[in-house]
Order: sequence, then C-alpha cells, then structure tokens
Amino acid sequence: MTYESFQEIRNFRESQLKDAIWDHLQLNHLHDEIIQHVIKTAIKNVTHLLGPPPSPFSFFVMGSAGRSEQSIWSDQDHGIIYQNPSKAAQDYFLALGKEISHGLYIAGYAFCEGGVMADHPLWCKSYPDWQRQLLDWMTAASWETIRYLLIFMDGRSLYGESGYIQELKIMVFQKVKKNVLLPSILRNTLHVKKGVGILGQLLVETHGNHAGSLNLKEMAILPYVNAVRVLAIQDHLQETSTLSRLSQLKIKDHTIYKQHFFKLLEYRLHFGNHSDYGSGHYLPIASLDKIQRKEVRNIIKNGMTLLQLTIKLVGKGD
Repeated sequence: MTYESFQEIRNFRESQLKDAIWDHLQLNHLHDEIIQHVIKTAIKNVTHLLGPPPSPFSFFVMGSAGRSEQSIWSDQDHGIIYQNPSKAAQDYFLALGKEISHGLYIAGYAFCEGGVMADHPLWCKSYPDWQRQLLDWMTAASWETIRYLLIFMDGRSLYGESGYIQELKIMVFQKVKKNVLLPSILRNTLHVKKGVGILGQLLVETHGNHAGSLNLKEMAILPYVNAVRVLAIQDHLQETSTLSRLSQLKIKDHTIYKQHFFKLLEYRLHFGNHSDYGSGHYLPIASLDKIQRKEVRNIIKNGMTLLQLTIKLVGKGD
C-alpha cells in the first residue's frame, strides 16, 4: 500500500501505536512498516518530479532502527546505496534522500542531529563510492572514521537491493581482520557512563528535567550494544540487532546477556517517560520497586562485565 501523503502515514502511525507500545518486537515491526510506507510515498513523489530511479538501490537504516531497538520515539539514521556512479544518479538519490527525510519527519521521526541521513552526500553514495569511503575510513582509523564505520555496521536494508550492504560488510570484515583494526574499534566503544556507584547505588541524574532518573541509554544499553557489536565484527556476523548477535556469538553466558538486554528494553518501554524522543532514554527510579531496582542494578553490572569480557576476547585475537 502507498499512502498519498506523509500526513496519512503519521495518522496511521498514531492509530497503530497504542497496540504496540507494550511489546518491543511488535513496536519495532511497526517502525519498519511506517518507514517503508514513507519510502514508497517518497519514491512516488520524486518519480512524479524527476522520473523513476535511474538505477537499482538500497535504502538502509542504522542506529537503533538498524538494530531493531527503537523505543516509542526515534530519530532518523539512514543512508542510500545505488548502483550507477554517475553525477545524475547522485543528484537523483540525494533528492530522494531529502524527500524520505522530510517524510519521516512528518511521520514523527526527528532529524538526526549528527546528519546521518540519506540527504547527506556522506551517507548517499554509489556502490563503488561506498567501497572507497569504507576503505578510507578503515585506512584513516581515526576516532571519527571508526565511529562512522560502527554506525554503518548497524545498517539494515529496508527497501531495495539488500545484497549491497551485505557485500560491503563482507569487505569490511576482511579489511578489519587484515589490518588488525579490532583494537581501534574497541577503543571507540569504551566511552560509557558508569551506572552503579561503589556502594551499589544507581547513579541517577541529580538536576535538570530528568533529575531522579537513570540515563538508561548511556549507562545500561550502550555497554551491551557496543560490546556485542565489536564481537559481531570479530565473528563476521551480518546480524544487526543486539539480541540476534548475542544468539550467534559463541561466548560464555550469552543467553543470560540476551535475557538481560531484552529486560532492559522492556524496562525502558514500560517505565520510561515517552513524552518525546529525549525523555525516552531515561528511567525514573521512583517508578520501580525494590526488587526491580535490584534487577536493573544487576543488569547494568552485567553489561559492564560483558564489556570487560570483550576487551579480553579482542586482546586475544581470532
């Protein structure tokens, strides 16, 4: 089905959201459906103005969307890979990327503050140019280029030629192994906030709009996401979600890590303040009982244990 306008897709989102907000998997399935509706409507709009797409292409999502870990609100992280490396194709797909970004905004997805969107030339390239850019990022191996590489590695095709991003990831896996880049990749993922104090207390925000709340994204979710992504790259896994990656990783206690991470996503969904995108990252501790606080504390500690395990495993190499 193709909607006539992005506002109609926004209306569809709002009508369906009430049935999905208590189920993480159902919610992320809904996000995928909404984004695909936006893509189809954007293609229709751009085709009316500029003609049909000049070559096969893939529209892919990254960030929490790429990992199927979106909450109720989400911002945009996406890109385009197209086959034809001509200037005309570049102009066309940048215009398509701009229309999709606009449509997603109307449908309820905030623009990415870092500009990781398909209307930016850095994230909208031909297949050969993507190959060169990824190789350049790995050759430079700076903090910024490794960060871009990690964003890309969470990419998941939602429309078009899904094989493009899979093939590019295989190239990345091979280059990372050949150039022994895993230690550099690991260093880029170690900057996480401490969630539990030396006395075992949860370290909540002490001032501002989120005083009394735990920054669940920075202190709890990212240690799992970052550690598992590094291990997935080491094992050449195409999976993008943290849960799927954990299912494939051959590490001790992977089932426990998977259970704890899923529990984190449930806590965020059930107890978080979802008035807007920013507030969705915070967990009001006052809403939890004693047992739940203990569970959150243990889950956070386990995430840091997983991060330490990753440091040891990457240090050993293949």
